[in-house]
Amino acid sequence: MLPPVLDIATLAEAYRAGRLTPRAVVEAVIERIAASPDPAVWITLRSREDLLAAADALAAEAPAGRPLWGIPFAVKDNIDVAGLPTTAACPAFAYDPAVSAAVVDRLVAAGAIVVGKTNLDQFATGLVGTRSPYGAPRSVFDPATISGGSSSGSAVAVARGEVAFALGTDTAGSGRIPAAFNNLVGVKPTRGLLSTRGVVPACRNLDCVSVFAATTGDASLVRRVAEGFDPADAFSRAGAQRPLSERARIGVPRPGDLEFFGDGEAERLYAAAVARAAGLGHPIVEIDFAPFREAAAALYGGAWVAERLAAVEPFYRANAAAMDPTVATILGFGDRFTAADAWRAEYRMAELRRAAAATFAAVDALLLPTAPTTYTVAEIAAEPIALNARLGTYTNFVNLFDCAAIAVPAGFRADGLPFGVTLIAPAFTDDALAVLGDRLHRDGGDGPGRDRHGRLPAGTPLAAARPAEAAAARAQATPAAPAAEPRDVPTEPAAAAPVRLAVAVCGAHLAGEPLNGDLVALGGRLVRAAVTAADYRLYALAGAGPARPGLVRQPGFAGPGIAVEIWSLPADGFGRLVAAIPPPLGVGTLTLADGSAVSGFLCEPHGTAGARDITGYGGWRAFLAAGAALAAAASAAL
Repeated sequence: MLPPVLDIATLAEAYRAGRLTPRAVVEAVIERIAASPDPAVWITLRSREDLLAAADALAAEAPAGRPLWGIPFAVKDNIDVAGLPTTAACPAFAYDPAVSAAVVDRLVAAGAIVVGKTNLDQFATGLVGTRSPYGAPRSVFDPATISGGSSSGSAVAVARGEVAFALGTDTAGSGRIPAAFNNLVGVKPTRGLLSTRGVVPACRNLDCVSVFAATTGDASLVRRVAEGFDPADAFSRAGAQRPLSERARIGVPRPGDLEFFGDGEAERLYAAAVARAAGLGHPIVEIDFAPFREAAAALYGGAWVAERLAAVEPFYRANAAAMDPTVATILGFGDRFTAADAWRAEYRMAELRRAAAATFAAVDALLLPTAPTTYTVAEIAAEPIALNARLGTYTNFVNLFDCAAIAVPAGFRADGLPFGVTLIAPAFTDDALAVLGDRLHRDGGDGPGRDRHGRLPAGTPLAAARPAEAAAARAQATPAAPAAEPRDVPTEPAAAAPVRLAVAVCGAHLAGEPLNGDLVALGGRLVRAAVTAADYRLYALAGAGPARPGLVRQPGFAGPGIAVEIWSLPADGFGRLVAAIPPPLGVGTLTLADGSAVSGFLCEPHGTAGARDITGYGGWRAFLAAGAALAAAASAAL
């Protein structure tokens, strides 16, 4: 039995434990889609035979090194998937791609299973989800309410538990608005971080492939798997991730700059989200929102509409009558602007970018409503352009200002509809935003998608924003070797007894390592795998006895995070363990990637003198495995 909303960690654990197979998951997904009350979610589905064959092929292969092994996902139908038509929600435009988009290839190589292609606002032009001849997907909480767009079907497919994640695109907010309207996480990466080769463009300068998922961990893991410089994509780029301070300063508009178009519930929930951010220790700084508002208005009201026209101009000139009337009207606005207009608009945008940069010198990230309000399908039909423009108040500027963003759920209105907020920061802060978004999402309390009463997992790190998190996901999806995880190591029950204490281990005490027997002898029980926050370094220490690492916190450092295991011990066993730890090691407080704190093994900084920095491996086991592989290769060469 699958949970109401799918998540990668749950599926991976079920695969590892043998409770599920890819075939069983695919069969359940097919049944869910067939039983769905919303027929507008999908444009094209793979055949049952094709899906089962893909699942069986995976089952015949080892999942090792494939972090998305057996995970079903959806693809917005302006992104190419070989073997399925690409329509961009316009039947007259449809074509059959010979190859898949670069991001799809990366995900499939990681073991994910494409289920089909999802509906969208035609040519990704809209934030409402109603501009499609294939129908208008609805919010999973109210069939009268819009799903948001343009990545409408992708969001609804995840929120209904038909897939574990979905790809969308985001030019003006299309990967964030539908997340907010369906109680999901929506990741809009830094421009160029994910290749757009094989994506039907909306505005090529601004387009991003986005990710919808139940948690920030899932969305960030998918983003890390899918990202990578693509020399065949002229807009692809690479860059190092940038950290944010631990107590990041959060910018919010001054009260007079906020606009909710009379929606008091949205205003209330936004204020509550800001209060939660402050409660998590983040200084709240009021900003001048005027430059952001002006840039947002320019995306649809200025010369950038001409770039939308440029994306599909030959088709539009010959087939405007075959297009959605509202989309055709918007593309037609592009003819109003001259080349001189475009340059004047770019000059003004440069001034606005400079103003935005000054704001980001004073704050680390913005916290904004994802959308100021929501509407019914009927309301959008009556006023399709003006109401759509309102929805982009807090999203349209993000790509123009070269920012990364993550949208997270932020509670429910009195009428039962969800509300969301978005964290925004300059380019290449994707990892850091995932951690902030995770904390804010978790603090909100309600579960993902339509499973609003399913609480967020309290014991698992959600912010899978670093390579070590992907390694942890691979470990969950891969049956552990006997030497690495002995059968006689018991696992922690769901509710630990009050007299037991948790401790994080990172080296010789890990399951299967030389000193793990000491933990077991003291009554230790393995609780779970986890990853530290980004500001930890790991060193291979010199000395007698079993090889062991030293974990050192370095504030301001932005690393991959270090894989650890959380064990629980009886109070007396915990005391005996601490007493036996030799210097320069000791037990202190570790911060995990999800923001939680736990007692754990740390090393005095002076103890790392002359030690090898092995942080890049992401953990002790990975370092040992790399050494074993090198030794084997050297032996084979003799």
